[in-house]
Amino acid sequence: MDKTSILNQYRGICSDVLGELATKLNKSFKSFLMETLILYLVIPGRINFLQLGRYGKSCEQRFRQNFSKDFDWLEFNLSLSDRVLTGDRKAIAIDPSYISKSGKNTPWIGYFWSGAAGQAKRGLEILGVGLIDIDNKDCISLQAVQTPDRQTLESREANLIDWYLLVLESMQEKLHRASRHVVADAYFAKNNFVMGLQEMKFDLVSRFRDDAALYYPTLQKPTGKKGRPKLYDGKIDLANLDTTRVQKINIDNGDLYTLVAYSKSLKQMVRLVIWYFKDGKKPKLFFSTNPEMSGKDVIEFYRTRFQIEFCFRDAKGFTGLMQSQARDVAKLSFNFNASLTSVNLAKVLAKERGIPFSMASCKTMIHNAYLLERFICVSGIKPNRRLNDKLVKELIEFAAIAA
Repeated sequence: MDKTSILNQYRGICSDVLGELATKLNKSFKSFLMETLILYLVIPGRINFLQLGRYGKSCEQRFRQNFSKDFDWLEFNLSLSDRVLTGDRKAIAIDPSYISKSGKNTPWIGYFWSGAAGQAKRGLEILGVGLIDIDNKDCISLQAVQTPDRQTLESREANLIDWYLLVLESMQEKLHRASRHVVADAYFAKNNFVMGLQEMKFDLVSRFRDDAALYYPTLQKPTGKKGRPKLYDGKIDLANLDTTRVQKINIDNGDLYTLVAYSKSLKQMVRLVIWYFKDGKKPKLFFSTNPEMSGKDVIEFYRTRFQIEFCFRDAKGFTGLMQSQARDVAKLSFNFNASLTSVNLAKVLAKERGIPFSMASCKTMIHNAYLLERFICVSGIKPNRRLNDKLVKELIEFAAIAA
């Protein structure tokens, strides 16, 4: 291992993926992008334009100017996903995330729901779109899009659901290459969202409210008489489940039952999964708009959805997702996506080096390798890599947290 092997490997991953993009980049922007993605893992504190200028080889003004340029983050991250997500079952995960932000001149600032605080807070929101690997329990962030504030949506005669559907529609063609399943939390279990997804040829895997109105499908055969045929027999009573109509699935921490049921709110048949917990909590209702999907797949798809939240956690804690000082939609978008993409690159790096993924360890090693490279470059010394291999490895891995 030479002194810069981890950096060279990181640069190599970026260069290879950039070379695979359909849209070719000019040399200047390509070098800028690679430098930026390295700096997001190098800078130990706040990540803003001032810090990027301090740690990087480019001036602060270059970062400010280039952050306003367009880049196909979705295509870049889809290429990265091929290196990490090797399972057979994949799904598109969507999840809005609150971004703490203040300032009167910040675009689209307003009140958005914060899950951590359990209330609406003033700031920004992004809709994160990720690709989850059900078999390996992992996720790659594909793209983050900022959500307009309430006044902006009202001026466009739209609501949040309309906006989320518009975002997915803009990515529809590329997302179809990855999966036809969309996984989202209970907020998205709405008829207008489901209908919008089905028009885009996506199935939804989500969770119903605890008081959802669900019915057993009818066992009555068509009579041949005039009129609409009977769709369902009776309402599903979770306290007195008809076990003759359901199939049991073995799972930890409770009993799982699945059946095809009619949803009154969605106005269609769904694959329903009912989870009865051993500790006596209220049963939870999971579903897929594809009735042919197995109950086991429904619950495993939904449980893996939480991997996208780990991407947000790592980006907020290590790669400055909430630290941009920009006051422009394009520059904010570039920061959100560069932050999440840096986490993706760290996952690829850990996988290719054969080490367990830990964002703290990856950031520490990249930081140490970068500083060591700068020290050697500034000193003008050309060390013997073969003789110093052990010492250099120790310096790079110093303070790295074991996974």
